[in-house]
Amino acid sequence: MARGSAADAYTARSRKAVHRARIALRKSGVDYFRGDGSDWIALAGLLLTIPAFTWGTIVLPVWVSPAALVLPIVAGGLLLRPASLLGLYAGAAAALIIEAVVLGPYTEGPARVTPGTVLTVAACGFFGLLIAQFRARVGVPWRRGGTMLFDLRERIRVQSALPRLPGGWHREMSLRPAGGQSFSGDFVVAARTNGGRTLEVVLTDVSGKGMDAASRALLLSGAFGGLLGSLPPHGFLPAANGYLLRQDWDEGFATSIHLVLDLDSGDYELLSAGHLPALQLHAGSGRWEEKDTEGPLLGVYDGAQFDPVKGSLRPGDVLMLFTDGLVEASGRDISEGIDRLTGEADRYVLSGFEGAAWHLIEAVAKDVNDDRALLLLCREA
Repeated sequence: MARGSAADAYTARSRKAVHRARIALRKSGVDYFRGDGSDWIALAGLLLTIPAFTWGTIVLPVWVSPAALVLPIVAGGLLLRPASLLGLYAGAAAALIIEAVVLGPYTEGPARVTPGTVLTVAACGFFGLLIAQFRARVGVPWRRGGTMLFDLRERIRVQSALPRLPGGWHREMSLRPAGGQSFSGDFVVAARTNGGRTLEVVLTDVSGKGMDAASRALLLSGAFGGLLGSLPPHGFLPAANGYLLRQDWDEGFATSIHLVLDLDSGDYELLSAGHLPALQLHAGSGRWEEKDTEGPLLGVYDGAQFDPVKGSLRPGDVLMLFTDGLVEASGRDISEGIDRLTGEADRYVLSGFEGAAWHLIEAVAKDVNDDRALLLLCREA
């Protein structure tokens, strides 16, 4: 019995030790992926590849070129910190020396270490070191940087999602960044306030295009999302204007339009900060009406006043908000772009505007090198 109990205790201790080792290894892998752990595992693995390449070059020089050492060097530039990278470079330099001694002078035949091979390996090492130093300065390793960018893009998308509306209403929106990129200087924040009876939507166009404006758009979308619903409707744009002024950006202005819609009656107010007018389709007449309101750009001067314009959406009416990238083009007046947009939108009057936002951007401004955003609100007949 005593012998069996000792064996069981030893087995239990072994299982616990294996379990702790697996947890530690998993934690180390997760930390390394996030950029929080040590890079010694990657360094050890890459250092082991150098003797393998050296052996292959000496034994099979035709198949394994001396320039193959650039492979661990390139991988090291992506995986390692600058200090560890220097150690890898020292190993690669030693491998080149060994290969040159064993294979003999490059003048005696092919598949030897030539000056071009040395220059190629050195150039790859130099650029890898620059990349590693840049990552170290930014503080985001490559294996985490892509995840962060993806997360930022998804946050912008979630923040731009319109809330669900009650029956009798249809809403949709489409955002198209400049140049087919994933980040845009146009964004939307929206919320249902007043116990869900009011829809507030803010469409903003940050100065700049694409990636240049994306970082500011991300910051502003978070700030505007916090302000929306926390302030009375007429207090939003003055607060947003003050926020931009406090940032003190060199190119810090933005245009914005704020919609406050009563979902019970269909009555609405529009407040604009230098933004293009909204367009309303009147179902009775089939005509589009520009709903224009005066207001200065956000981030230009303090104490700006924003006066509202009022309207009402009756059954069958449509309200369209958009940014200048949709209607503005070189050599063409904005009014011509608006006419083209309304002309294309007329195609959906009879069939309904389901899925129309994306198609309108495709038809009106598919390949424009500017950020484009279009928002549609329809009161069903």
